[in-house]
Amino acid sequence: MPPERRSPLYDAHLDLGAKLVPFGGWDMPLNYSGGTIAEHMACRSGAVVFDVSHLGTLRVVGDGAFGALQAAFTNDLTRIEPGRAQYTHLLDPADGSVLDDIIVWWVEPNRFDVMPNASNTDRVADALSGADLEMADVTSSRAVLAVQGPDARARLEAIAPTVSAVGRFRVGFATIADVEVLVAGTGYTGEDGVEIAVPAAAAHVVWDAVVAAGVEPAGLGARDTLRLEAGLPLHGHELGPGITPAQAGLNWVVRMGKGEFQGRAALEAEAVAGVPKHLHGLVVDGRRPPREGQAVMLDGSEIGAISSGNFSPVREQGIALAFLDRPLEPGTFVTIDVRGKDLAAVVHRPPFV
Repeated sequence: MPPERRSPLYDAHLDLGAKLVPFGGWDMPLNYSGGTIAEHMACRSGAVVFDVSHLGTLRVVGDGAFGALQAAFTNDLTRIEPGRAQYTHLLDPADGSVLDDIIVWWVEPNRFDVMPNASNTDRVADALSGADLEMADVTSSRAVLAVQGPDARARLEAIAPTVSAVGRFRVGFATIADVEVLVAGTGYTGEDGVEIAVPAAAAHVVWDAVVAAGVEPAGLGARDTLRLEAGLPLHGHELGPGITPAQAGLNWVVRMGKGEFQGRAALEAEAVAGVPKHLHGLVVDGRRPPREGQAVMLDGSEIGAISSGNFSPVREQGIALAFLDRPLEPGTFVTIDVRGKDLAAVVHRPPFV
C-alpha cells in the first residue's frame, strides 16, 4: 500500500494531541483531546475549524473550461456566475450512478477550482478534457480549512473581515494574517461558515490565527456526525456505485434542460423504468446508534438497509440514513435488525437538526 499523504498542518495536529487515522489516502485528525462529541457540540453552539486538505483541487482554466465542466457534470453553470460556488455530480455513463459529488468554485471567468472527494481526483480529471483548457492538480500546493458554526463569521471578523464577508456559496479572495487566501461560503456541517484555501507554506500561520481567534479545532469524527445530523450524503454511503441522484433524493442537482452531459441517457432510462430504491431518514427510539448495513424491516419484511448511522449528540438519539425499496411517509414506524433484535425507529425527513 502507498504511504498515507499528510496535510501541511500535520505537525500542528500532533502538537494538539490529535488522534490521526487514514482517510481517503491521507493521515487526518479524527478528533483531539476533547473528543468527537465535544467538538460536534462546539460546532453547533460556537465555531470550529476542520483541516480538510484531503479534498482534491483541480484548477481548470482557459476558454474551454466552462464547456468541459458543463459536458461532464450534472448541474448547470449558467445558473451561477464568476464569484460563486455550485454543488454538482459526476455520473457513470453506463448506469448514471454518482462517481463523485463535487463543489465547483468559479473563481474568475475562465478559472474554475473543482473540488472532488479525497480519493476521486484522478477520476474527475479523466472526465474533463478539451482543446482550449489547461488543468492541474494543485492539491499539494494548498491546505483547506473549514471554519463552521453559528459564530464562525463573528470569530473571523475580528481577524479577517474580508474572509467573513464572503457570503453563502460565494467565492472570493481575502486576507488572513497578511496571507492571501481563496474563500468559499461552503461547508459540510449544516451550519454557516466558510472554506479557506491557503498556500501550503502559510498554512500554519493561518491555522494559528484562526485558532487564536477562539475557533476550536475539530476532527473528521465530528464532521461526519455533523453532516449526518444535517442529512448530507457521504460518498461511498449515500452516493457511489449503483446509486443515482434520484435514488439519493438529489434530483435537484441534475439539470436535464441544460443539454448533454455524462450519464444523461442512463438517467433518462431510469426515469422510464422507475427508481428502485429511495433514501430515507430514520430516528431511533433511544440512544442506540444504528450502523451501516443493518436491515430495515416493515411488518416483518426486509425493505432496505442502513447506509449511515450514528448517535446524534444534539437529539440524544440514534439517527440513520437508509435506502428502502419504497417511498414511506414521515412518521411511518419501522424496525432495524440489530444482530437479531428489533430496534424501533420512525421515518423522518432530513435534516435531523
